Amino acid sequence: MIRAFAGHVPVLGVCLGHQAIVEVFGGKVVRADRLMHGKTSLVRHDERTLFEGLPQPCEVGRYHSLIAAPASLPPGLEVSARTAEGEIMGVRHRALVVEGVQFHPESILTPEGPRLLANFLKETAGERGEPTAAGAGHARTA
Repeated sequence: MIRAFAGHVPVLGVCLGHQAIVEVFGGKVVRADRLMHGKTSLVRHDERTLFEGLPQPCEVGRYHSLIAAPASLPPGLEVSARTAEGEIMGVRHRALVVEGVQFHPESILTPEGPRLLANFLKETAGERGEPTAAGAGHARTA
């Protein structure tokens, strides 16, 4: 699905979808050091796209036992959010309108989740998922 849609429509991967984005673009997903089912963490983010206007750090709800291996992240993806321990909580494709978050924005444990989802909708309104002429995708700088 990600291969089929990337470059044609905006893609937002949540949890398993985030992990799938990492794998589709060449990264590895591994067993996490800790099970994080129904737990919260504070994440630091880059304040761009999904995270624009969100508090720093931001509390998120986590429900996973697998995680993206930082050393395996392919050059086409950039980290958009991490925990204090360095766990990748968000990725963004450098050229396509593709983003993933390891946490659940729809969870009651993610107070800013509705705002994050609204940012995705605002950011991608009218987009077809293809890179911009400058090749920067939707990854605008502040």
